[in-house]
Amino acid sequence: MDEKKYSVLFKVEGGEDVSIFAFFGESLLDAAKRANLALDAPCGGNGTCGKCRVKLLAGTVRSEPGQHISPEEFAEGHRLACTSAVISHIAVQVSGMALAYQDRIKVSGRGVVRERNIFRSLQKDLKAMGLEKDSGFELITVKLEPPSGGDAAADRERLLRKMSVQTGLKEEDIGFSLHALRRLPAALRVTDFSIVCVLRRETGTKSGITIMDVFPGNTSPPPVIAGMAIDIGTTTVAALMVDLSSGEILTMGSAGNGQIRYGADVISRIIESARPGGLERLRSAVTEECVAPLIRDMSKTAGLEPENIYRVAVAGNTTMTHLFMGINPEYLRLEPYVPAFFESGSLKSADLNLGVHPDADVLIAPAIGSYVGGDITAGVFSSMLFKKESLSLFIDLGTNGELALGNSEFLMSCACSAGPAFEGGDISCGMRATDGAIEACHVNRDTLEPAIMIVGSMEQKPLGICGSGLIDLVGELFRCGIINAKGKFIKEGKRIRRDEWGTASYVVAFAGDTADGRDVALSEPDIDNFIRAKGAIFSAIRTMLAALDFPVDAIENVYVAGGIGGGINMRQAIRIGMLPNLPAKKYHYIGNSSMHGAFAMLTARRAGEMVTEIGRGMTYLELSSHPGYMDEFVAACFLPHTNGALFDQVE
Repeated sequence: MDEKKYSVLFKVEGGEDVSIFAFFGESLLDAAKRANLALDAPCGGNGTCGKCRVKLLAGTVRSEPGQHISPEEFAEGHRLACTSAVISHIAVQVSGMALAYQDRIKVSGRGVVRERNIFRSLQKDLKAMGLEKDSGFELITVKLEPPSGGDAAADRERLLRKMSVQTGLKEEDIGFSLHALRRLPAALRVTDFSIVCVLRRETGTKSGITIMDVFPGNTSPPPVIAGMAIDIGTTTVAALMVDLSSGEILTMGSAGNGQIRYGADVISRIIESARPGGLERLRSAVTEECVAPLIRDMSKTAGLEPENIYRVAVAGNTTMTHLFMGINPEYLRLEPYVPAFFESGSLKSADLNLGVHPDADVLIAPAIGSYVGGDITAGVFSSMLFKKESLSLFIDLGTNGELALGNSEFLMSCACSAGPAFEGGDISCGMRATDGAIEACHVNRDTLEPAIMIVGSMEQKPLGICGSGLIDLVGELFRCGIINAKGKFIKEGKRIRRDEWGTASYVVAFAGDTADGRDVALSEPDIDNFIRAKGAIFSAIRTMLAALDFPVDAIENVYVAGGIGGGINMRQAIRIGMLPNLPAKKYHYIGNSSMHGAFAMLTARRAGEMVTEIGRGMTYLELSSHPGYMDEFVAACFLPHTNGALFDQVE
């Protein structure tokens, strides 16, 4: 490669320009990654998804028209960043569609927190189990005698002596964080040796208390003992800040997972982590670029310092927690699929560079298998499935598909290779449920015309289709007889187009009505990808039931979690054969159950222990090696299924 460097200017639609130097022959996508510009590239940059489209404004790149760039579009300057090599100084325009996966940090104050009802329900469950306000933290005011000629004890020993008297503990049972010790001398002398201490009561093999922090005795209002619950998703990182004394939610926030530029799925990221410097790039992308700034912004909104955060609870899939901790995930994808850990043990925030109190405990929800992680153990706790006598099914729909089946007597879990279709990956017009996404659709059986709902304001034009909209659209195309059981178009009309190879697509929104001037259309390859994704979900359910010798109608409740679950039309999901044909009343949407479980771990120490117990007691079913799974999967790769009797009388 020529060592000559060329300037690359990314002109970002609706954002700030980004400049970087690129080597001769380097792909635009690689240059964007180095510039921390998260171009949407679900395929990992191999040219198959067509999402990383940019428009060349100046200069020259080495590129050719292809499946995703027509000769006409090529002549207008459109290129795929992953297949375009830099050979001169250039400027390119980056559209909103190419950045669909890059979310800026969003923080909500305590007055506009979403999903409060779900959190209140969880708090009620915690109270019923005797776990309410069990954080183990408390504030205590201590008044010391100032030092004198006759009593020249050091500040630390003076405090320990008085604390022993007030608490009844031996001095050796009272720990002292370095952070608190550094603050102690000044804090004592601000208010004539009266201080407020933040105490953490220890559990397990430890006993006693630890002085985590100290403040001058006249601090007003009193210090807040804050904690953070964090859900590290493959696509999005969500967090909430909690007052550990009261259990009140102070702020909520979210941001796109910076790792998205290395691929939409966990396999792409595991492969990236094995490249030179890859593990550190992925760790930094989620921690330094996402989690740490999210914590800073949320702290500012709450009126706190990040050092006021004394506990952090994290839930995520197995790959995400490995990368968050900087641990090699390579063996997760290699038979026999062994992770480095199920339970992380004791961690401190300083080990992970989170920017909160350096001695804050970091609790990681335990994993169950290579592809069933702490987001599922936390989610099963949140659903209270493990407390119910009736058979229940838990489904987490996101970038990956994970399931749990069981009741108070047993729990089984598995992960299916659904791929990122439910988050818009592997779909030519797919996107996440952000502004411009079509989230619901109805097609007129006679005219074949669609009626759509779009995320955003009333004036928002469509940009693509998110997971819930995709389920609706495929269901409607099938209901109206526009596509057959194989997902092939069998009707013609003005919205049904065929390319030069005869591949058909349905135009949901014509170019003149869209946000970026391009058709939003669902093609036969898109439908094929989606059918495989929905087939993976249903075949996993059937395989788990068969392994336990249960019929489908034995399921009393289905708890649907995940980013797209709230927008799903359950009848459409049943119509296409993604979910079992059960009465609608048996389906319940429970929101971000991973976050809810992390919240429980954060606010109730015993809840954290119970999440660990759930992980230890759950059986992990490896579908790839289970006899009969592939037969189930192949049978489910039709609309709705090769066995039509499973979906009789679905309207």
